[in-house]
Amino acid sequence: MTRFDDEEPHPLSERGIEQENRMLLRRYREFRRGADAVTKAWRTHPEVIAVSLIGSVARAPWKEVPRFTPYRRARVALWHECKDLDLAVWLDHLDSLDRLRRARARALRTLWDEASIGIASHQVDVFILEPVTDRYLGRLCDFNTCPKGKIECRVPGCGEVTLLRQHEGFRWRSESLAEDRSVRLFDRAAKLHRRAADLPLFESPMPSDEAQDGPWSE
Repeated sequence: MTRFDDEEPHPLSERGIEQENRMLLRRYREFRRGADAVTKAWRTHPEVIAVSLIGSVARAPWKEVPRFTPYRRARVALWHECKDLDLAVWLDHLDSLDRLRRARARALRTLWDEASIGIASHQVDVFILEPVTDRYLGRLCDFNTCPKGKIECRVPGCGEVTLLRQHEGFRWRSESLAEDRSVRLFDRAAKLHRRAADLPLFESPMPSDEAQDGPWSE
């Protein structure tokens, strides 16, 4: 499970640090298994050209002072805390976003039923790109209807394509697709299938602020 703001961290001790680090690395592994589950579900959809794992889950973990006390107050570095999973998906048309949304939800439910790994649909951010150009088009919306009538739906351009969400002030970072920041999990043309769960968890140097922010800025 992910850490909630009201969840007590392990005590600040040698054993507590070890337990925190073990939990944080386990979450890396769980999100990577989530990426595999969703990608496997999407491979059967012919409009899905390719899928890449991006963001912090795609990188080797690094240590940093966390946001939660008492570790933050004591400036004790732990493994980076992964809070969500970022996927880039290339589609040759946008007519079936609801089917992809429902396939994602089913894959995550199956992951819970079979492995007791809990990842909510809203924790899987899906960035939709245009094939060949890599042009960012929007994100897969979490709502089950479009428009939903929420304040989020008022962003200009949001919902012009059903369930293609736009975010105010959002800027896609094309460098998020660089080889050292992403892992191609599926490529239909190249007949590539790769498991994120097989990626090593070696420590990496602490990335720059830009890399830590994820595949976007606001």
